[in-house]
Amino acid sequence: MRVNKKYSCLPAEEKGIHIINIRAIEDIGYDQHESTLLNSLSKNPDADCKYGLYFRDGKRKVDYILVYHYKKSSAGKTLARRAQQNDASVRSTKQDQPLPGKGVQLELGDSEPHMDYHEDDKRFRREEYEGNLVEAGLELERDEDTKIHGIGFVKIHAPWNVLCREAEFLKLKMPTKKMYQINQTHGLVKKINSVIQKITEPIQPKVAEHKPQTVKRLSYPFSREKQHLFDLSDKDSFFDSKTRSTIVYEILKRTTCTKAKYSMGITSLLANGVYSAAYPLHDGDYEGENVEPNDRKLLCEEWASYGVFYKYQPIDLVRKYFGEKIGLYFAWLGVYTQMLIPASIVGIIVFLYGCATVDENIPSMEMCDQRNNITMCPLCDKTCSYWKMSSACATARASHLFDNPATVFFSVFMALWAATFMEHWKRKQMRLNYRWDLTGFEEEEDHPRAEYEAKVLEKSLRKEHKHKETDKEKLTWKDRFPAYLTNFVGIIFMVGLTFAIVFGVIIYRISTAAALAISSTPSGRSSVRVTVTATAVIINLVVIIILDEVYGCIARWLTQIEVPKTDKNFEERLIFKAFLLKFVNAYTPIFYVAFFKGRFVGRPGDYVYIFHSFRMEECAPGGCLMELCIQLSIIMLGKQLIQNNLFEIGIPKMKKFIRYLKLKRRRSLDHEEHMKKKQRYEVDYNLEPFAGLTPEYMEMIIQFGFVTLFVASFPLAPLFALLNNIIEIRLDAKKFVTELRRPVAVRAKDIGIWYNILRGIGKLAVIINAFVISFTSDFIPRLVYLYMYSENGTMHGFVNHTLSSFNVSDFQAGTAPNDPLDLGYEVQICRYKDYREPPWSENKYDISKDFWAVLAARLAFVIVFQNLVMFMSEFVDWIIPDIPKDISQQIHKEKVLMVEVFMREEQGKLQMLETWKDKDKRKGENCNNHSPRLSRSRSGSLSSCHSYPLDV
Repeated sequence: MRVNKKYSCLPAEEKGIHIINIRAIEDIGYDQHESTLLNSLSKNPDADCKYGLYFRDGKRKVDYILVYHYKKSSAGKTLARRAQQNDASVRSTKQDQPLPGKGVQLELGDSEPHMDYHEDDKRFRREEYEGNLVEAGLELERDEDTKIHGIGFVKIHAPWNVLCREAEFLKLKMPTKKMYQINQTHGLVKKINSVIQKITEPIQPKVAEHKPQTVKRLSYPFSREKQHLFDLSDKDSFFDSKTRSTIVYEILKRTTCTKAKYSMGITSLLANGVYSAAYPLHDGDYEGENVEPNDRKLLCEEWASYGVFYKYQPIDLVRKYFGEKIGLYFAWLGVYTQMLIPASIVGIIVFLYGCATVDENIPSMEMCDQRNNITMCPLCDKTCSYWKMSSACATARASHLFDNPATVFFSVFMALWAATFMEHWKRKQMRLNYRWDLTGFEEEEDHPRAEYEAKVLEKSLRKEHKHKETDKEKLTWKDRFPAYLTNFVGIIFMVGLTFAIVFGVIIYRISTAAALAISSTPSGRSSVRVTVTATAVIINLVVIIILDEVYGCIARWLTQIEVPKTDKNFEERLIFKAFLLKFVNAYTPIFYVAFFKGRFVGRPGDYVYIFHSFRMEECAPGGCLMELCIQLSIIMLGKQLIQNNLFEIGIPKMKKFIRYLKLKRRRSLDHEEHMKKKQRYEVDYNLEPFAGLTPEYMEMIIQFGFVTLFVASFPLAPLFALLNNIIEIRLDAKKFVTELRRPVAVRAKDIGIWYNILRGIGKLAVIINAFVISFTSDFIPRLVYLYMYSENGTMHGFVNHTLSSFNVSDFQAGTAPNDPLDLGYEVQICRYKDYREPPWSENKYDISKDFWAVLAARLAFVIVFQNLVMFMSEFVDWIIPDIPKDISQQIHKEKVLMVEVFMREEQGKLQMLETWKDKDKRKGENCNNHSPRLSRSRSGSLSSCHSYPLDV
C-alpha cells in the first residue's frame, strides 16, 4: 500500500483534529501536495468548514461519513499531545503500514488499559479498509473530538479525478454543452395547455426545477476522453451532492478489507460492527435563523409542509436530492392520488344515488311495512324468540345505500379505472425517464451482500479443511434447502394462524350473540347484532395491526435465512413474503363475511353446529353486504389512521427522544464541549436510519386492494383513500426531509416488482367484484324475480319470494324458543331466508327450483362480467400507448443530435488531418524548387522538410 509517510504536527498547546489526506496512486494521475497529515485550525474552524459540510480547509466537500465506536481513556487528550510532540518515535512504531494518524493511537495503547481482542480487531480492519480507500483515490479526515462521547467520524471526499473515473465506470449520463429545442405544441392544443397552466399556477410549487422547460441539454455517458463535450466551467457543481455520494458509496461497496482471510466491503463492515453507520450528509439545516438557502430547506418549505397539501409535488427536486428510486415512489404516489379524485367523485355520486332512491326501493319498503305481518324464525336456539321482519327496517334501508344497481356500474368503472391508472403511470414513468436521462439505463448486477459473503466464506473454510478446491464457491439450492423448507413451513403456519384467529373471532361472535340474546330487555335483544358486529370488527382490527408488525419481522427473518446474493434479490423476496402474509392477514376477515358467512347455516330444524353447541351465524335480513361494508370501512379507516399515520408519526418521535436521552447520558460534562455548535455529521447521526421503501409501498398496495377488491360493497373507499393520501404524501415527505438520515441515491427506471403486484390486484379485483355482486348482494335474485316471476313487471312481492316457510312443529328437541308467545300470539308457521320447498310439499324443506335458477344466473353473471370487464381493460391497455408520442419523438431527436455531434467531431479531425497533409505537401514542393546552390544537398533538405510536420 503506497501512502505518504510525511507528517506535519501542531504545537502541543493547540487542540487538534487528525486529518488524513493521502496522495492518490500514480496510475490515476493525481499528484497532491506532499504534506498529507494536517492539523489545520483557524480562528473559527467550524465556520470555515460550514459546521461539518467541508473538510477543515473549507474547500473540500464532505461526500460521505463513516461512524465508528472507540474506547477513550480519561487521559486521552494529554497522551495525544505528548504523542504529537514525539512524532518521530510514533512513526517507528507503525505495524502493517496502518493509515497515517494511527501511529498516535498505537502509542496511546501502551499507556492505556489493554483493549479487548474484538476492539483491536475492529481497529485493525478500519485501518486496512481506510488505507484501501485512500489507494482508491479518496481523501479522508478523522474527527474524534465531538460532542458525542466515544463516537468517531471519518469524513470522505472524492476529488475530481476520482469522480470522473467512477462516473465513466457507472456510465452516468451527464449534460453536454449541446442544447436543443423541445418540441412545442401548436394551435388549439397549445392554447388549451396555456389556459391549464394559468389555472394551475397557484398550485405549482415555487421551485426552479418544476418550471416548464423549452430547451434541454443533450446528455451522454460521461467519458474522460470526451470531456470537451461537457460543460466543465464549474467543476464544483458539475457533479451534484447526490451523484457524489452515489459514486463514493460504489467505491465503499467495492473496496474490501481482507484481514483474517475475510473479504469485507462496507456492508460487511457495518454488519460486523466495525463501523456503526455510513451515510451521506444533508445539505444543511432546514429551519432556524440565518440558514443558508439549500435544497433541503426548499423541500421543507415547498414539499414537506402540511400547508402546501394542495400543491403539486416538486418531483424533479425530490429526485435531485434523494435520487431516482425515491423520486419514482413519490411520483407514483402522486399519480395514484390524482387518479383517486375521479374515482372518489363517482363513488360519492353512487352513494348519493342510493340515498336518493332509498324511499323508492320496493323491497325495503315491503320489509318496513308493518301491515305485512311477516313472522321470522328464531336466530338462535332456545333463548331467541320469533320476531317481526319490520324490526329490521333500518338495516334494510341502510343496505340499499350500497346494494343498488349503481354499484354494478361502479364496479365496472373501477376495473377500467385500475387499467387506466396503470397505463397512465407507465406513460408518466416514460416522461420521467426522459427528463431524468434514464432512457437506455440498464441495472447491473449488484455487489454480494455481507451475509452471502460470510456464508460463502464458511463453506470455503469447510472445504479447505477437507483439502478440496475452494475457487469460485457459491451457494447452491442444496445449501439453501433447509431455509426453503423453513420458509414453506413458516408461511403455511402463519396463514393457518390467521385462519385460526378469524375462526376464533367467529366463535366470539356466535357465543356473544347467544349470551346477549338471553337479556330480558327488548332493547338489549334488538341491539345484539350491532353490538356483536362492532366489537368483532374492532377485535379484527387490533389483531390485524398486531399481526402486521409480527409478519413483517417474520418475513424479514425468513428472507435472511435464505441468504439471497444481492440486495435486489433480498428486496424482491422480502416483498413477496411480506405482501403474501399481510394480504392474507388484512383480507381474510373480509373474505369470510363476503363469501362464507350465512352460506352454511342449514335451516330451521336442521341447523349446522360448531362443536355441537354453537349454531353458525346468519346474515342480516337485508343481506351480508351491509355487514361487509361495515367490516371493510372500519378495517380500512383503522389501518390508515392508526397504523399508517399515528405509527409513522409516533414511533419515529419516540425513537428520536430515546436516542436523545441516551446521547445526553453519554455526553461529556465539559462545558466548552457542551456549548459548541454540533457539526452537520453529528446532527445527522442522531436521525433515524433509512430503512428502505418497502414499508411505504406496502401500505399503499394494501390500500389499493381495499379500493379495488371490494369496491362494490363500499363506494366511498376511494374517497377515504384520497383523504389519507393527501396527508400521507406530506407525512412521508416530512419524514424523509427532517426525521431520516439522507439515503444513498439509487438509480432506477421503474418501481420494480410493485408494478406486477398492482397488475395482479387489478386482475383479481375484477373476479372478486363479480362474485360480490352475484353472490353477496341481492342484485341477481332481483333480476331473476323481475324477469321470471314478477306478475306485473315490478319488484312487488320480491321479499315474500325470497322467504321459505317452516312449521314450528318440526323443531328438533330442545331447540324451540323458550317463550313461544313472546309476540303475543301462537306461531304456527315462521319464515326464513332461503329457497326451499314449503312444509306442505311432498319434498318438504328440499332445495327448490328457484334456487337453481338463481344460482345459474349468478354463475352466468360472473362469467359474463369477468370476461367483459377483462376485455375492456385489455382494450384500454392496447389503445393507450406506453410511450407518449412526443417523448418518443424527443428520444429519437436526441439520438440524431448525438450522431450529428460525433459526425462533426470526426469531420473536424479529418479536416485537421487534411490540413496537416496539405502543409506537408506544400513544404515538399518548396523543397523541390530550391536554388542550384542547394541542389547538391537536396536529399538532406528533403529529409529535413519532411521531418518538420512530424515535429509539429
